[in-house]
Amino acid sequence: MSEAAILTTGTVLERKGEILYRVELMNGKVVLGHLSKALSDAKVELTDGSNVLLEMTPYDFDQARITDTLKPVSF
Repeated sequence: MSEAAILTTGTVLERKGEILYRVELMNGKVVLGHLSKALSDAKVELTDGSNVLLEMTPYDFDQARITDTLKPVSF
């Protein structure tokens, strides 16, 4: 039985490769995030400061899959 994925949000700190980014989680931890297949196929390029939705496994808290981009909230 596979464990459910952990969903969280983060902020892109820097681009490390074509699909790799350093992302800071809300708790301050920095992880290596890679674009999901859908975002990679859509040729999404994130900029520093972009807010993203991440999917992580309960087995590895140093890597995450970037599944979506989040729009900034304005009041």
